[in-house]
This record gives sequence, structure tokens and C-alpha cells, in this order.
Amino acid sequence: MTTLSPVEEIKQKLDIVEFLRGYLTVQPAGKNFKANCPFHKEKTPSFMISPERQSWHCFGCGIGGDVFSFTMRYENVEFGEALRILADKAGIELRRLNPAEYKYTGLLYELNQLAKEFFRKELENSQEAKKYLAERGLKQETINEFEIGWAPNKPEALTFHLLNMNYRPEDMVQAGLSFKTDRGAQIDRFRGRIMFPIHNHLGKVVGFTGRILPQLDNGQTGKYVNSPETPIFNKSKLLYGFWKSKDAIRDAGEAFLVEGQMDFLMSYQTGVRNVFASSGTALTPDHLRVLKRMCEKLVVSFDSDAAGLAAGERAIELAEANDFQVKVLSLGKYKDPAEAAQAEPEFLKETVKNARPAPEFYFLRYGLTGPVNLGDREVLGRVRGALQKLAHIASPVERSYWLKELSKKIGADEEALRAEMQGISGKPSQEGVGKEAIKENPPAEPILPITRWELLSQRLLSAMLALNKFEFLGESAKCLASGYEPVLDLLRAGQRRSEDLRLDGVLNLIVLRSEELSESEISELKEHLVREYSKERRKELTQVIRQAEARGDEAAMQKAMEEVRGLPTY
Repeated sequence: MTTLSPVEEIKQKLDIVEFLRGYLTVQPAGKNFKANCPFHKEKTPSFMISPERQSWHCFGCGIGGDVFSFTMRYENVEFGEALRILADKAGIELRRLNPAEYKYTGLLYELNQLAKEFFRKELENSQEAKKYLAERGLKQETINEFEIGWAPNKPEALTFHLLNMNYRPEDMVQAGLSFKTDRGAQIDRFRGRIMFPIHNHLGKVVGFTGRILPQLDNGQTGKYVNSPETPIFNKSKLLYGFWKSKDAIRDAGEAFLVEGQMDFLMSYQTGVRNVFASSGTALTPDHLRVLKRMCEKLVVSFDSDAAGLAAGERAIELAEANDFQVKVLSLGKYKDPAEAAQAEPEFLKETVKNARPAPEFYFLRYGLTGPVNLGDREVLGRVRGALQKLAHIASPVERSYWLKELSKKIGADEEALRAEMQGISGKPSQEGVGKEAIKENPPAEPILPITRWELLSQRLLSAMLALNKFEFLGESAKCLASGYEPVLDLLRAGQRRSEDLRLDGVLNLIVLRSEELSESEISELKEHLVREYSKERRKELTQVIRQAEARGDEAAMQKAMEEVRGLPTY
């Protein structure tokens, strides 16, 4: 007996329609089902699901696949992670992949989950921690939704709790929850801190950020402490809060970047839901790779101090090099989004909405909003500073637009500005950042053009499939688009798949479009197909006649002309 691979076993156990009901509002459409596509905005459903082929296809944006491809796109994960997700849903243990690794990562998830529950319970018993959160403006529902907790100011509180549950000390260390001192003692990593669980894109806790209470801060430990890197926690790839905000980011087509957990939580609580924060690290190409599948616009906010300004500028440059359209938030008198959200919630919402494009922010910062004296070396330095920022923009068209805008504002020749920008050092390395990111995150597969002739052929075959009476095609079978004869043969033979990938793709579209049509609708389709066939065949024969005339082949020319005369005219 042949043993199924994990992928095949998962596909057998998961029905694609029931699986997609967990993500979409699915409606019957003949033998198939339809829904609004989650990957582009639409009002009329063009996302079709085939129970027969266990596949999906969107006729609006042209993408499709199976449960694996849907999970990878929707959850922004690679194949390996999609395999784990779907295996979990199907109740299949991936022992054949790597039993030790699968068991071990499961243990790390388990320990982090237990730690989160411990910290949440401890918060209930800590008046000082609850007071701090209230003073920062967090509502109880936000605290509950994001599972915020409290690590007692004791050296071994969590360690003893987990030991009593029969977990090994070395596993706690591997999970990043405790560490060994120079003297060999094992103590909790987080003590006297507000605990912010960090969830992966699926909502599983993989690590923590701990913020020390102000009254416990002696200056000897950092204000914030993060979990170390583990097999399930990689700061350069995780975005804080993204598991909650990813749908809002996708719907808005725009993401709002903030620095810390409190900035995220207060913005989210205010109603700015398309927000995320980097997990205790600067924005990375991996972060942008995840976001690129959701949106192409980024709103950047950073603290008003020097460090915040520098971090914000690095984020802008990296995002622009990766072809994001970047806007910058101006918070006025407020230090950060958390402070603004607590003092004036509506102000924050409006400010995010009215964020200015990054180049405009730089023009203002460098004092280039009006005519300047370009003979002044200090002014030239400011112009060069702005040009260096524009050089990071990946799109030549967008970059050219902002050069033109700068030229208008300061009264400088556009070509001179362009030459000056090209001479700025450091531009090649920044362009390399963008190119590398594009290699790592290739654009979605292009939608292959389809002719009206092919579309009519597909629709008519779909109608015949719904009736399962291909003899109804009659003479119109001869008018199907070029290359569709083998498709018709497969359908007549009861086949719904082909080893030829091109034919299989066409079969998929026909199966997904399958719907019963009235006799008059089928007749109308046939009429349009014959008309389109005549038009296309006339073009082909005209070319044949020209070629036959050029080589003096009278017989071939007469034969083609005779066929042209026999074609219907409309």
C-alpha cells in the first residue's frame, strides 16, 4: 500500500470549502461556491471555490490554488509554516518530517502559553501594576484582548510555577523564560515588569516584552527586556500586534508603523486598527516582506527625540528602497502616538489620516519649502541632504516626481538636481537593499492575458460541464479557441485534471465557472463564439494569403481565399 505524503494526507482530510468558511463568507454557486476575494477589494464575488478539484481561483485578480497556497497568501507564511498550520487543523502529526524538532517547538509554544497565563493571573493580584496600566490609559478590554500580564518582582516565581508542573529547567532556559547566573542559579528573566506577550501571525505566544515599573527602575536594568531569540521567536520577522491588525492593514492598503507596545495598544484602542510595532528592534527587510503582501503604503511615526528621529529616518529609507509609498506622521506637541491617543484620541486618528508624504516631510525639515540661495554652501548642504533622501525611492517615476516638486519649491533646475543626486555617495548600497528585498519577495505572479475567444470557449465549456452534455456543442465545437480541443477531449472523458500544467489551469477555470445556463443563454454563447471564431480565423487566413502571395503559391492562396469567402460575416 502506498503511503501518502503529509501534503496529500492533509488535502484528503481538509475539505477546501469548509476550510475557507473559516476565512470567508461562502455562498453556493451551482456546483461550486463563491465569495468576495480577500486579496483585493471587490463588491461582486469573483472568488470561486471548486469542491470537485479542491481548488480556488479569483477571476478578479487572477490568482488561485489549493489550501496551501491560500494559507501562505492569507497568513503571510512560507510553505513549511503553512504545512504546520494545516497539519494542526487536520489533526495530523508531522512525525515524518522531523519528530524531534516538531515535538521541541511544540514544547516551546506550550511553555510560552503557560507563562502568559501565569503573568495574567499575577496581574489580577497586583494593584500597582493595574494602577500603572490605568494611568497609561489602557482600558480593561484592551488589556484582556492583548493578554497583558505582570511578572512578580521575585527571582524564581515563574520558574517554581513551571517546575511544579513538571517542566524541566533546561527547557525554560531554551524558551527564554529564565536564565542561569554566573554562580549556576536559575532565575526568571522577567521580574517586576508589565508583560506584553508577543504573538506570531496565527496568535500563538512566542515571546515577551517586559516593561519595568517606574518605581522599581534603579537604572541598572533596561526599561524594556525582550525574550531572546529561540526556534519560535525571531524579532526581525515578527511584528507586534500583527495577528490582530493584519486584516485591517489589508483592507486599508496601508500600515501604520509605531515604535513600542504602548504606542500600538493606545492607537489600536483609539480605533486606528491598521497599526503594528516592531518587536523591540528596528524595522527590517523581513518585516517589510510580510507587509508587502498586505499593502504598499506605510505611515511612519517615531518619537520626537534624536534617537526616535534617527530610527524613523532609517525606517523611511528602508521602506522606500523596498518600493513602499511612505508617509510621515506629525504629532505636534506630543512625544509619541501613545501620549497623543491618551490626550486626544480624535487628533491621532485625523493625524494618521492626513499624514504627509515622506519627501514633503524632508523638504520641511531641511527648510526647502520656498526659493533658496543655491550659492550658499550651507543651503547647498541642505539640498544635498534632501536629495540623498529622495535617492532611496525605488520607483524612478516617483523619484522623478519629487525631484520636479523640489525644483519648483526652491527654484532650481530639475536636471541640475538630478545630476547632483546621482553624484551623491552611498546611493548604490541603498539601491542594493531594495533589489535584495525584491529578490526575497518577488511580485505576485502576473495574470496571463486571455482573449475574448478563449473566454467564450471557457464559458461555453463550463455550461456544457454543468449539464454534462457535451453533445449540445454541435458544430460550435469546431469554433473553440486554438488549443482547446484537448481540453474538450478531457472533459468528454470525465477527466478534471491534466499533467500538462497549461491544460490543467484551463480545466480549473472551466470547473470553477461551471453553472447551468438556459437554452437561450447557451444559444447566445454559441453565436458569439462562432462570430469570434470567424473574426480570428479571418485574421489568420489573411496572413496565409499574404505569405502565399509572397512566395507565389497560387494554390495555397486560392484555398485560403475560398475559406475566407465561406466564413460568416457580421
